Amino acid sequence: MPETPTAGQLWTVLARCFKALSNHVERTVADAGLGLTDFMILEALLHKGPLTITEIQGKILLASGSMTAAVDRLENKGAIVRRSIKEDRRARRLELTPEGRQLIKQVFGAHKVEFEALTNVLSEKEMQSTYASLKKLGLHAAASAAPAEQA
Repeated sequence: MPETPTAGQLWTVLARCFKALSNHVERTVADAGLGLTDFMILEALLHKGPLTITEIQGKILLASGSMTAAVDRLENKGAIVRRSIKEDRRARRLELTPEGRQLIKQVFGAHKVEFEALTNVLSEKEMQSTYASLKKLGLHAAASAAPAEQA
């Protein structure tokens, strides 16, 4: 039976895996003239519908400076529009334009195909186990960090 990895070894494997997978995504989206942040914003709008910048930030975990620059880029490309919100005149809701919807559907489609090919190295059982384990670890880490963030 293989030796159980240490927490440090697990971190190293997770970080390297994330970097390798991120490199694939970055190449896929760069071919469409998008950065990774742009892709994540468009993907959130595609799957969740119109959202405020704050709502998107919570979903894709980006700093506000990165978000503002990306939103400006996407608006200049004609991929999104900012709409006023009747209930809060200060807030703006982001929506995909028809061109933006077409772009993200195309790019997300290529991304999905690529990721399906990459994850085919895992059996169905391994995929389920990996998903469950990573979700459990992530939720635990987030819950453990919450008291420290409130202090």
